[in-house]
Amino acid sequence: MFPGGDMQKLLQQAQQMQTDMLKAQAELAETEVSASAGGGLVTATVTGDGELKAIKIDPQAVDPDDVETLEDLVIAAVQAANDNAKRLAAEKMGPLGDALGGITGGLGLPGM
Repeated sequence: MFPGGDMQKLLQQAQQMQTDMLKAQAELAETEVSASAGGGLVTATVTGDGELKAIKIDPQAVDPDDVETLEDLVIAAVQAANDNAKRLAAEKMGPLGDALGGITGGLGLPGM
């Protein structure tokens, strides 16, 4: 069915890709990325896998009469940090996710 041991080679490649993917996921979980909003008034830090780690708010952003602006800045900073994390994940996982996505038929598995 698979002449010359091609099936064994394919299984070894798939196993190596899985190992590489797990390593890349672990690296993402340890890598932190940040983004700011409002000219640096609010900064959010997330891990490469999207876990929110920190929010820094410059005291100048705190206006008791305008809490809504601060809320918007926090949301914008977190969204920007998450966008940075997604880009980082795409860079690290891109070739692996594309290859495994093709193998799994795009099942939407985490990290793929």
